[in-house]
Formats: sequence, C-alpha cells, structure tokens
Amino acid sequence: MDFLVFLGSARDSTPPRPARLGLRVSRLCRSLLAGRGHGVEVVDPLDFHTHGVFKPHFAYAEGRAPQALEDLATAITAVDGYVMISPEYNHSMSPALAHLLNHFGASRFSWKPSAIVTYSAGQWGGVRAAVGMRGFLSELGCLPVSAMTHIPKVQEALDPEGVWTSDADNWNAYVGRTLAQLEWWAEAARRQRAEGNAATTAAFARDPSQRDAP
Repeated sequence: MDFLVFLGSARDSTPPRPARLGLRVSRLCRSLLAGRGHGVEVVDPLDFHTHGVFKPHFAYAEGRAPQALEDLATAITAVDGYVMISPEYNHSMSPALAHLLNHFGASRFSWKPSAIVTYSAGQWGGVRAAVGMRGFLSELGCLPVSAMTHIPKVQEALDPEGVWTSDADNWNAYVGRTLAQLEWWAEAARRQRAEGNAATTAAFARDPSQRDAP
C-alpha cells in the first residue's frame, strides 16, 4: 500500500535545540512503513508556500492551483492512508499541520485511515495534542486508528536520521502497534472502495447550510 507521512512542523529555528525534531520522527515513520513493504512519501510544510491570504486548493478553478498544491492533492487522493505527526503547541496540534491539511477538501481523505504520532522535548510526548487531533482528523474524513504513538524527550530517543538511540526493539514494538492498526484499516478500506462499497455523501460546495439538518 501507499502512505503519506505529514510532518506537522514548519519551524526551522532554535530553540529548540536541536532544531526540527519532527524530521527525526518523520524519518522513523518512513523507515518503518517502508520496512513493512509500503510506499511512503513525507510531506513537509516547508515545501509549500501557503503563507499570505488563505486560498485552499479547492477554491481554484480546475487545473489552476499552484503546482505544489495540485501535486499534493493528487497524492492525497491516490494513497491508502496517512500518518499525521505533530508536536504540541499550547495543548493543541501544530498550527502548521492544520493549516496545510485545511487546504484540501475532506473528499480527498475520505474512507481512509490515519495514524496519530506526536512528540515533544519534554516528558509528555505531545499526548494532549493527540487528543485534539482525533476530532480534527475525523472531521477531515481520515478516521484515526485507536492506537496512538507519543514520543517524549525525542531529542534523546531518536538520532537525526530517525534511528532509536537505545531500546530499539521495545520502541519499534510500541510504534508498530499503531502502524499495524493503520495497515489493517487501510487494507480493509481499500477493498471496500475497490468493490464500490464506500458510502457517498453529497458534495459540500459553497454554502455551510448544506451540512445542516432540514
């Protein structure tokens, strides 16, 4: 199967030291998924110019969106699931991750699973951000699997290449529980989509009242 790993940080400065700890986590997830035989691509917010006036991909006329957004929209539609990596900001998910994901309509994510992976330089591993991510990702359409991964003191746990510095077997078993659930749901959802069994809903085009009860 194919997965996108969303790196949920656009921060490239110090502190923290060392900078861009999320890169380590994204490299870990890419390596583990590839080791399980899957195709994996890491999506880095720094590769997209989404500053300035907010204009999501679906607000452009067909084929007129910036090429980077067009390519990512195609990738989101094509893959079987997602790994969402986030640090914690004020007990919440990364604003960079939410901002990037909000550029795309929920129909591109629908009927596919996601996995939540959070991290921090401190002792909690971003667990409070993960709680809020459940609702966000569910509304986006890529329902998160039950098992979540939280990596505390990530600057000590992972080296710059995303390799565990110690106790690798136990760490891999811990993260593997999340990835195994992601695989299971992704395979099941892909089969349902292929057989035409995924439910469909009317498009949410312009008016928010389209989501309201009669």
